[in-house]
Amino acid sequence: MAAIHNRIKVLRAEFGMTQEDLAQKTGVTRQTIFAVEHNKYVPSLELAFKIASVFKQPLENVFNYT
Repeated sequence: MAAIHNRIKVLRAEFGMTQEDLAQKTGVTRQTIFAVEHNKYVPSLELAFKIASVFKQPLENVFNYT
């Protein structure tokens, strides 16, 4: 089964950022960040790009499809 995985938790740790910090920077709730981070919710393309932008990473360095 195909799935989208992400490195959000790792990147947040590297940036010293909480889920709330990332939520504020991307305009969503902390619960949304939690759900995306734990692969319970697939973000919109817009949100995925916003998250990648916060970490100054290309989209494929934050999200991958397997």
